[in-house]
Amino acid sequence: MTSSGESSALFPRPWIVTTWVPGEPADRAPVTRAAQAADVLAAFLTALHRPAPAEAPAGRFGRGGPLAGCFEGFADQLAAATELGLIPDPDAVRAVWDDAAAAPGWAGPALWLHGDLHPANVLTAGGTFCGVVDFGDLCTGDPACDLAAAWILLPDGAVDRFHDAYQPASDVATLRRARGWAVGRAQQLGRVPAGQGVDDGGAVAMRADHARTA
Repeated sequence: MTSSGESSALFPRPWIVTTWVPGEPADRAPVTRAAQAADVLAAFLTALHRPAPAEAPAGRFGRGGPLAGCFEGFADQLAAATELGLIPDPDAVRAVWDDAAAAPGWAGPALWLHGDLHPANVLTAGGTFCGVVDFGDLCTGDPACDLAAAWILLPDGAVDRFHDAYQPASDVATLRRARGWAVGRAQQLGRVPAGQGVDDGGAVAMRADHARTA
């Protein structure tokens, strides 16, 4: 970070200026070296997910909290995406969501979270991840919120390698919640028109369907 400022009449939120992070957003230059990307993502989240102090911020829009608080209207969104032909197996995707919602909640300390890991906020170079940007939603809570990125960002077949490398290893309940976060986030990204910083709806829907098989 090179400078920072507080909210004012000119700009209503705190702001920072950071050094340039080289690379291309993953929505423009997807990962092609899956194994290395899985290791890099796991190392980043292992380093980030540390207990946060009591005064650290809670997430906006329910990030880091229970699934239901972040994805109101999930059933309606799923029905709309299915009607558009974006979800090949809506019953299976709904089963992932229901299983995640029924999983035990996070019982550990509130951890630091990025809170907004999607393809436009992760940079690639040479086929693998090289940087993460947009820490404007940095918050604390359940690591499942960030662990969903494995299904959203990585190619098929790389999710298991990510979870093997991430430390400490996630318990079954956390993985169940993370899959729900992946499906919910895929639904949100799928509502953004192509060309506005995330993948088109069809690509996102494929990630949602992939989350059920991991």
